[in-house]
Amino acid sequence: MTEINPALPAALSGLDAVDWSALTHAYGPADDVPALLCALCSPDAEQRHQALDALYGNIFHQGSRYPATAAAVPFLARMAADPALPGRAAHLELLAALAIGYDEAHLPGGVAVAGWRADVEEVRAQDPEAVRAEYDAWVEAATDDKERRMREFRRDMYDHDAQLEAMTAELAAYDAVRGEIPALLPLLGDADAAVRAGTAYVLAWFPEAAAESLPRLLPLLEGEGEPAVLATALVTVGLLGDGESGGELAARLRPFLVAGEPVVRWAAATALSRLGAEGLVEAALGERVLAELVAGAGEPRPDAPRVPFHEGDPRGYSAASLALLADRFPTEALDAVTDGLAATSGPASFPVATAALRLAFGEPGPDGPGAFAELTGPQRRLVRVLAGLDQVTWQWANFWGILRSWGLPTPRDALRAYAGLPEE
Repeated sequence: MTEINPALPAALSGLDAVDWSALTHAYGPADDVPALLCALCSPDAEQRHQALDALYGNIFHQGSRYPATAAAVPFLARMAADPALPGRAAHLELLAALAIGYDEAHLPGGVAVAGWRADVEEVRAQDPEAVRAEYDAWVEAATDDKERRMREFRRDMYDHDAQLEAMTAELAAYDAVRGEIPALLPLLGDADAAVRAGTAYVLAWFPEAAAESLPRLLPLLEGEGEPAVLATALVTVGLLGDGESGGELAARLRPFLVAGEPVVRWAAATALSRLGAEGLVEAALGERVLAELVAGAGEPRPDAPRVPFHEGDPRGYSAASLALLADRFPTEALDAVTDGLAATSGPASFPVATAALRLAFGEPGPDGPGAFAELTGPQRRLVRVLAGLDQVTWQWANFWGILRSWGLPTPRDALRAYAGLPEE
């Protein structure tokens, strides 16, 4: 057991009762976690920053969660709820990350937790030998050496026990945060605006707890004066709504489309787009939602209040939300996302490019879009924008992978040649 300083805050009570060395994180035994949690309570901001950075690296490593992750959750939740401690808003964002990984994987629809739970049970029920036999048959069915090597690599990477352990640890972390919601709900009334926003952000990812969360969130919409908090709460309400509550929630959200603060209008539009037909019953209303999302897909204002979704960058979230309007506004949505894409660079381009390609070509497929001359005008424009993005974007294998998912050529010179653009 790890010995803990008895002078530490009550939020860390029981820390020494956990056998951290028997738990693991990204780098092995988790016996360093207690000291990091203690450091998060330090009055020294730099010490807190270093501890937070270390926790994002070990119990949340590039989005993965581990057996030690769930064990850390109760302490982080109690620290966030203790007004005597510093850094509480950062603790809340860490809790959300521990629950779901990177939030862009769940946007714009929200956490599909029923499917997540079913996936874990499906893997739990698998016979590893039977799965291995299926892989062997798949390898044998390859039509050429290149395809066979790719399939052999996939087969050799298969490890049923490791896969189940990873999936179980991630769902356990999610459920650990879910269990803290009753203790976190009062923080929607906290004196610290950043804590109120962080709490609303955490609640967004737990549709199974919507019956607890929505009755506390809806009054916040009427009385909240801080734009960042109000915007975060609006998006959360939209993510928690379902078919039964969608119409009622949409009625509560529509007035915010004419709010004076742009970030509040954007948040209302984001929430209404997620509620779908229930939220967009009138043509003029749909056009208003479209206009706000188009504005959000452009270059963000440097002085805009930060809303934590999508790492605080509304462009990627707006692009994904515009894809929800594709049936209703196909040309306008694609034009807006293409405009937004042209202004991005580096990793910020990834979600915008994904949304644009989905709007232009539907779901990804390896066959490609066909000859460039046969594309529609908006499709050709998108391809040219992709080919014109800078080397800061094209240096990423992630970006190449996105384009290849839709059958577009890479590297950049190949796409420029496909689009009829000159070499650079």
